[in-house]
Amino acid sequence: MAKLIYSAITSLDGYVADEDGNFDWAAPDEEVHTFVNDLERPVGTYLYGRRMYEVMVYWETAHTLADQSPFVQDFAKIWQAANKIVYSKSLETVSSARTRIERDFDSEAARQMKAAAGPDISVGGPDLAVQAIKAGLVDEYHLFVSPIVVGGGKQALPSNVRLRLELLDERRFGNDVIHLHYRTRT
Repeated sequence: MAKLIYSAITSLDGYVADEDGNFDWAAPDEEVHTFVNDLERPVGTYLYGRRMYEVMVYWETAHTLADQSPFVQDFAKIWQAANKIVYSKSLETVSSARTRIERDFDSEAARQMKAAAGPDISVGGPDLAVQAIKAGLVDEYHLFVSPIVVGGGKQALPSNVRLRLELLDERRFGNDVIHLHYRTRT
């Protein structure tokens, strides 16, 4: 059975974007990006909401831009190799290969996908992740805590949910970002 993994870069106060929707403070440096590449390499399918997909579709053509560093090119290949499912009521078409649109997130269909899949599945974006977390589908969490307090915005984790987690690993990077890897306790 595949694991469903939620990864997020978050501020110290728990936000993935500030009140204006900005997340420029979350851009990973080479060390963090290379680490993320290794975490994402085994992912076979990405689940995205529309907004997260619109941010991530950059990776469909990132490798064609001049002077891309090897770690950026590596992530582009990882992203392109995976299947993508975009959950959106408004998106008409996708602009990346290996991508399909679903109108609604169906937790039972996601549960069946986990049972049938070999490679792991990643849920991207806090809005879609909330649905997966509330349905009890998320097996692991990778939180990259950035050394910044933004004071409000889009929360990385949902309110009104109580989970028992087990810390599997932690790592401090040279830019003071902390990676926390948790597993959901059953």
